[in-house]
Amino acid sequence: MAEVLKGKVLVAQGGGPTAVINQSMVGAVLESRKFPQVTRVYGAVHGVRGIIEEDFLDLTEATTHNLEAVAQTPSSGLCSTRDKPDVEYCRKVFQVCQAHEVRYFFYIGGNDSADTCRIVNEEADKAGYELRVIHIPKTIDNDLKVTDHCPGYGSAAKFVAQAFAGVNLDNRAIPGVYIGIVMGRHAGFLTAASVLGKKYPDDGPHLVYLPERPFNKKQFVQDVQSVYTKYGRCIIAASEGIVDAKGVAIASQFTGGEKDSHGNVQLSGTGALGDLLASWIKAETGIKRVRADTLGYLQRSFLGCVSEVDQFEAREVGEKAAQFAIWHNRDGSVVIRRIGDYAVEYDLAKLKDVARESVCMPDKFINKQANGVTDAFLRYARPLIGELPIMERIAAPKVARILKNK
Repeated sequence: MAEVLKGKVLVAQGGGPTAVINQSMVGAVLESRKFPQVTRVYGAVHGVRGIIEEDFLDLTEATTHNLEAVAQTPSSGLCSTRDKPDVEYCRKVFQVCQAHEVRYFFYIGGNDSADTCRIVNEEADKAGYELRVIHIPKTIDNDLKVTDHCPGYGSAAKFVAQAFAGVNLDNRAIPGVYIGIVMGRHAGFLTAASVLGKKYPDDGPHLVYLPERPFNKKQFVQDVQSVYTKYGRCIIAASEGIVDAKGVAIASQFTGGEKDSHGNVQLSGTGALGDLLASWIKAETGIKRVRADTLGYLQRSFLGCVSEVDQFEAREVGEKAAQFAIWHNRDGSVVIRRIGDYAVEYDLAKLKDVARESVCMPDKFINKQANGVTDAFLRYARPLIGELPIMERIAAPKVARILKNK
């Protein structure tokens, strides 16, 4: 049995909020409070920036009732940061941990957060200081390596599925062309989720464009015209990260190459991409009723649209982080492994195997026409979003015309 490591726990949240990130935080906190070797449980306000500034909340004294209510609340209860720490930054994070006698550091976030964990872990090793570091996965993009899927994705995917299902009902009532721009950067998982609310063969979205395939304007217009001719309407889901044949983001022509705080090309923040696609359709097809929306931040922390599966798994990855670190004296990134038809188990991957790099939609999830998804994707994603609201059409026979037949 590993030597008992006595000291404080520090929990932080990084990157974009999700509907279930607080489940992971509360899971880690409450599980940690069960262990006698844990002297205090701190929460860093605004992620690693809060650690640098020693801006902590003593979660040891938060009531279980309060924490359970926070767990049910979307977004980051401890608040987040977009800081992308380098080695020097991570060295300061470690120094603060050492000064406060933190022995267990849990950081909830995506691949950049995993890289922060990796560097902090290495700094502790260099200093000969026993510090268990666990990365707890979180991202609506679903683009982390090793894990089958990421907490946060299921709820965001459910929102996207329901949003497009609602648009489909509206579009069927008053036909036209609708374009919805979805988050996800270089991974198409969230955009692909737009199809999960389809019930009938003519339901939209009828076309889905992902960043994993080059986007061609001519083919796009032809696809839209074909669907419109067949159904008298067309619903399109397009990723904010769609790229041309050279791999250049279509959205980048509007942002002038502007970068976000992580050094990535700015893809969202305006409705420009949707407006561009709409203008192409109007100009090339003559269709008058064309509308475009950018779903934006609504996808991340929408109140009242949470997948129960996502919620449950987000809680468990937080609990498992505490168990792996405190019980088993291990460092790493918590990963979800799928079993059978649908069940999961949890494991710990090496931090270096999850850090920095991301994954995209597998080829088997994308149709040959590059404008939709396959049944393999449906089998993968449907268990993650849980049940959807009831949607039905009137089932009644047509009444024969009288005046029109004369």
